[in-house]
Amino acid sequence: MSGERDKPLPLTAHRLPLTALRSMSESSLSDFRAFRERMNDIILNAGNLTVNRFFALDNRAYLAGTLGVKTKEMLGLVASLVLRCDDCVTYHVVRCKEEGVTDEEMLEVFAVGLVVGGSIVIPHLRRAMGRLEELRVPRANG
Repeated sequence: MSGERDKPLPLTAHRLPLTALRSMSESSLSDFRAFRERMNDIILNAGNLTVNRFFALDNRAYLAGTLGVKTKEMLGLVASLVLRCDDCVTYHVVRCKEEGVTDEEMLEVFAVGLVVGGSIVIPHLRRAMGRLEELRVPRANG
């Protein structure tokens, strides 16, 4: 049963208005970024050595090494989908796009996450796709 039905539609074929995208997610990307930055500052300035070391370890894990940053971000996105962490998914979708991951690569990353995690990943895959679409919307107000 192959043919036209098996061919994926390009990501642009599913464009949604920004209002629909925002209603799909809990906050806009700018809200997400502002909250994440503010909370990270509060957490890191609290001075807990264990927490600060873990944050540093997390940061170092995504630096270029034998694997490049782009590959590591794609791995982070797969793990985030499988673990069903929407904040993590949003973060890694943004980072993947910043590292030049193409739409085709994103769909393969989503597919790996879905296969590894199973159907429970589908709602998080939807939100990941919504964030990806939100990244395409030209920013009117920052």
